[in-house]
Amino acid sequence: MSITKGYAVQEATSPLAPFSFERREVRPHDVQIEILYCGVCHSDIHQVRGEWGNSIYPMVPGHEIVGRITAVGHHVKNFKVGDLAGVGCLVDSCRTCPSCEQGLEQFCDTGMVGTYNSIDKDGQLTYGGYSTQIVVDEKYTLKVSDKLLLAGVAPLLCAGITTYSPLRYVGVKKGDKVAVLGLGGLGHMAVKFAVAFGAEVTMLSSSPNKKEDALKLGAHHFALTSDESTMSSLASSFDYILNTVSAQHDYNTYLNLLRVNGTMIIVGVPPAATPVHAFPLIMKRRSIIGSLIGGIAETQEMLDFCAEHNIVSEVEVINMDYINEAYERMLKSDVRYRFVIDLASLK
Repeated sequence: MSITKGYAVQEATSPLAPFSFERREVRPHDVQIEILYCGVCHSDIHQVRGEWGNSIYPMVPGHEIVGRITAVGHHVKNFKVGDLAGVGCLVDSCRTCPSCEQGLEQFCDTGMVGTYNSIDKDGQLTYGGYSTQIVVDEKYTLKVSDKLLLAGVAPLLCAGITTYSPLRYVGVKKGDKVAVLGLGGLGHMAVKFAVAFGAEVTMLSSSPNKKEDALKLGAHHFALTSDESTMSSLASSFDYILNTVSAQHDYNTYLNLLRVNGTMIIVGVPPAATPVHAFPLIMKRRSIIGSLIGGIAETQEMLDFCAEHNIVSEVEVINMDYINEAYERMLKSDVRYRFVIDLASLK
């Protein structure tokens, strides 16, 4: 066992604060990673504050992890000491169910083991990347290119794959018309990927001050969703809408923007159920699907794609002791577009 420094929350109403805990010894198939950067995901706030009803305390959040390997088990084949590596939202799964056998570990039939706030196969609580190091089975560890800004790579492990995976699943290609709803941590990555896939991309936002950023990120068009005439003019315009919004909103409004056979992909999670009327769906054979991160192989594919196309997240790097202020800023949408913790500040 190795003593690890981190930041944890002890209960839903307490702030994150310094916390020391033990990581397991490196097993034959494990790698030990010195964490260099960890992204801050909005789901961290939901989990820390017990808003999803499944929080276990004490909790060390963080599932957007990049670092350097410092030790490997004697059966490890794909990594060596000194390699850059990443860890995303899951660190294990059953490995034998149909989903796992298809490389869809995120949909494991018995439940994936989350990087934090989860119980591993030994019955131990998992602790995440707001810490100085982590030990992970090599099967759930990702190779990270040294071609990219490492701080900008960290959010690819969640925000990146959350948007890459559904766009790949529906087969977005050159010439498709894609709308991205919401310009935040997820939305800004969705724009980058959809543009890289060759789509004609429109940013849909309720904030007029997001226009300049959307166009800088590569969006071809910007549409203000509060403008009724603009929304009317966009009826039946898009092949796909990637909906990243986690605030309460009306899905029906955006379904009407889809063409025949168009698809709205849900990756944001509003706090309450949203009614969907049948008519917007049946009149043009539209559909709604949801998506949850990606499997290990697809996440590696995404990282390789990013290295090839020089794609990283837009980040603001912070020290570990700024995390509580960062949470408050995130709740006010005061970040462009992802906070990333420099774990050197914890040492």
